[in-house]
Amino acid sequence: MGEPKQDDLWQMQAVYRILDANLDRAREGLRIVEEWCRFGLSDRQLTHACKEMRQEIATWHTADIRQARDTLGDPGTELSHPQEETRSNIKQVLQANLCRVQEALRVLEEYGKLERPEMAAAAKQIRYRTYVLETELFGTSRQQLLEESLLYLVTSPSQQLFAVVEAALQGGLTLVQYRDKNADDTVRLAQAQKLCDLCHRYRALFIVNDRIDIALAVDADGVHLGQQDTPVEVARRLLGSRRLIGRSTTNPGEMDKAIAEGVDYIGAGPVYETPTKPGKAAAGFEYLRHVKENCPLPWFAIGGINEQNLNEAIEAGTKRVAIVRAIMQAEQPARTTQYFLSQLKSMNNYQ
Repeated sequence: MGEPKQDDLWQMQAVYRILDANLDRAREGLRIVEEWCRFGLSDRQLTHACKEMRQEIATWHTADIRQARDTLGDPGTELSHPQEETRSNIKQVLQANLCRVQEALRVLEEYGKLERPEMAAAAKQIRYRTYVLETELFGTSRQQLLEESLLYLVTSPSQQLFAVVEAALQGGLTLVQYRDKNADDTVRLAQAQKLCDLCHRYRALFIVNDRIDIALAVDADGVHLGQQDTPVEVARRLLGSRRLIGRSTTNPGEMDKAIAEGVDYIGAGPVYETPTKPGKAAAGFEYLRHVKENCPLPWFAIGGINEQNLNEAIEAGTKRVAIVRAIMQAEQPARTTQYFLSQLKSMNNYQ
């Protein structure tokens, strides 16, 4: 074979310059998003996702590609646009840089096909991963989904745990708490992971009772803490700002303290005496009425609520209820879930 033609060498050099510029662009954009995930959101998972993509892109930036760089001879370095010169909020910063990353990856995918087909294939996959990242950052937030949730299922140990929870999710449930005080940690971890995956498949929130370590291990959406559990300040430091923290309350003093501590929602009750809270007197309707008038957060009436007494709780002022036995022991969990949701929506004028 003969020597490469001059035109071929020039073309290859131009392609390498394109690859070099867009490898830099993709890594820079990801680093900007990564910094916000790390310092702004304190989100370990999203930070790791950005870093992993950025480091993978760096492996393609080989010496021969870098040597093609000609910054002084690049006419694009002097070009700008007014929209690039200002940002009015964090969301604009993140959106602009995610767009920058996705455009760079698309360029790498197309031009990589000429010289580095393995790079092209990898760039395509990473571009899809940035779409997932974008959804995580700008999709329906946990807080928004919490606000929209009227019914909260708190699980109890059951041989049919997964079947009951999935049936409730099929009935429209969007908020589940895993609660099992007595199982071994290996069992709790395995069950929490399966329930978390199940909830996220149905786009529902998954909360772990008490155990911050398990919540982090399975990537749950948050934890629910009792009055004797981990302090909220410690939980927030471990979980970051994007995960949810709930607190059980039984009186106005506990409610005020939970709000001051910065929880995302509270449970109010028990409304009726219940075997899930042995020895604890019912808080009754007077406390529900107090919470209605004084709590600025989403709150859920809990404790002994079932199909027969649901309307009493609604008439006392609650818009949201947390249920244990009435769903976990239901013969038809999906239909029972649908009943609770329809009553809550109609009684509170939800459209």
